[in-house]
Amino acid sequence: MMDSEKMFWFKAGWLAVGLLSACCGLPAEPMDVPGKVQDVYDSLWTNNQDVAEQTLMVPFLQHMQFGDLQADNYVNFMIQDINYLLKVTDMLKEMAQKVKSPDDLRTFMENRYQSYKQFAEMMLKQFNLNSLPDIKPIPAMEKYLADYKAIMEKEKPIFFAVSLLPCSRLWMWIANQLKENYCNAYFIWKKNNMHGNPEKHYKDLLNKYLKKPDQITRANEIFRQQMQNEQNFFSASLEE
Repeated sequence: MMDSEKMFWFKAGWLAVGLLSACCGLPAEPMDVPGKVQDVYDSLWTNNQDVAEQTLMVPFLQHMQFGDLQADNYVNFMIQDINYLLKVTDMLKEMAQKVKSPDDLRTFMENRYQSYKQFAEMMLKQFNLNSLPDIKPIPAMEKYLADYKAIMEKEKPIFFAVSLLPCSRLWMWIANQLKENYCNAYFIWKKNNMHGNPEKHYKDLLNKYLKKPDQITRANEIFRQQMQNEQNFFSASLEE
């Protein structure tokens, strides 16, 4: 492989750090135990882990694991993921300006925006770009972003926080499940996504503001919808 190609794959793998779904029938919700406070953060993942398991089996990730994923499939995936990152950064900017209270939710939006913005700036600099190229989203990505937009415009801000969580938890879980070694060309994707701490940003916030049964039900619906969008994105990245 030429040196320029090596550099490209190093950059493409680096871009996957920090990022950036099974029919939509909702599973039965766990029974409440009297006197026990429900951990919404953990139950959202537990209730929808079936989607994660199915996502892991899509051809794109299986061929990545085997090391025989075609380079053009990975490049197309990364291009779509770049578009996702910058579009969600723009939405977070709007949410950071929109949410004035409570203080912890405002701080969450501001911190998530700054984190996404910093990563987006690093990404553009790495590729010597001044702005987002004209990237046409594939249908799966177009729907994913449209769902984010709808949640931002129609739901309470806490549910936009819920909508962000599937990406953070799923990518880290997938990276830890993939059986790859250093000889795999895509090991860098696994390595760069294995570690993170979404619990630090999300757990206390979700458990504090999602207490009523209707709130928890809606949070589960949104979480599952976004998990489904993640699965659809991975599935569409390699159709056999």
